[in-house]
Amino acid sequence: MMYLNNKFFCPVILSFIFILCYACSPSGVQMYLNDKPFEKLSEYQFFKGDIKDLLPAERVLPYDLNNSLFTDYAGKSRFIWLPEGVSCNYNDTAVLDFPTGSVLIKNFFYYHNDNAKDEGRRIIETRLLVHSKEGWEAWPYIWNDEQNEAFLEIAGGIRKIDWLNKKGEKQSVNYVVPNKNQCKSCHNKNGELLPVGPKVKNLNKSFSYRDGEENQLVRWAENGLLLGYNINDNIPMVAQWDNPASASLHNRAMAYLDINCAHCHNPKGSANTSGLNLMYEEPVGSSIGIWKSPVATGKGSGGREFSIVPGKPEASILVYRMTSTDPGAMMPELGRSLIHSEGVELIKEWITAMDSSVVQ
Repeated sequence: MMYLNNKFFCPVILSFIFILCYACSPSGVQMYLNDKPFEKLSEYQFFKGDIKDLLPAERVLPYDLNNSLFTDYAGKSRFIWLPEGVSCNYNDTAVLDFPTGSVLIKNFFYYHNDNAKDEGRRIIETRLLVHSKEGWEAWPYIWNDEQNEAFLEIAGGIRKIDWLNKKGEKQSVNYVVPNKNQCKSCHNKNGELLPVGPKVKNLNKSFSYRDGEENQLVRWAENGLLLGYNINDNIPMVAQWDNPASASLHNRAMAYLDINCAHCHNPKGSANTSGLNLMYEEPVGSSIGIWKSPVATGKGSGGREFSIVPGKPEASILVYRMTSTDPGAMMPELGRSLIHSEGVELIKEWITAMDSSVVQ
């Protein structure tokens, strides 16, 4: 029989107790920091009741972003869970500093009818970004047709989706759930997998919680999820690209490029060799593509000479690649098979309004 005062056995017992307590958190969420994720989404207990309703369990907090990456018109429902007693550190220039054990939960879905959301929706996938001891891990879960479970699919998958858009037009897409390695291509910074969207400038907005509306950063701080936040500071906020009243045309265009392109097109991203920096704060000039020749030519240029030709969207490589569905030319390379008409129109309007003499 082994006793707790045994010098060898005691640390082992204590370690086991720590892991067990960590896995069974007060919120009911089951989360283990090991290399083997659960096979079924329901096993984490992130949601209570009927899982397809996505009603968060205690301490699972919903959130939204000022701008969202276009993913073939899919809707997104986001949540965050942190282990008991830890917090994110405020950072107003990059993605928040999430502690080990953090989980970002992003659900992708389509309403059957965009004009009648009460007719229901179909959830396609849930992506978990888990901050493990070795770094961030991406775990894709695909929902079944019955909408009562999602299953881990490291290899990804394809699902055919039909829905009615806001114009009442029937839409169809072969929605691609990325595999684990494809997730890394967009979430790459200096070779490390990191979250993309949850930056202070993107989180700084009001959210309608079940108990009322409140600024998300305030709610995160109140719930102990965010340290170092001061409501009296000058907190950055990105323009909402699809809200003309929110900011200037230029800022809205840069906001769109920031969320859809800058995860690769930044000095530390996977497309840093292109010389394009499409981050929101980048000043007007050749670095955002104005009168900039591509580093490498090919069918990705569509026979055009410059990334952006002021006043001429039709002559700009940027617009060509946004309107292409050719895998060898389209941008972004992953996450879409359809053309984002509204986004394209914004970028066309922005380029058309540019003075042709700028940075020539």
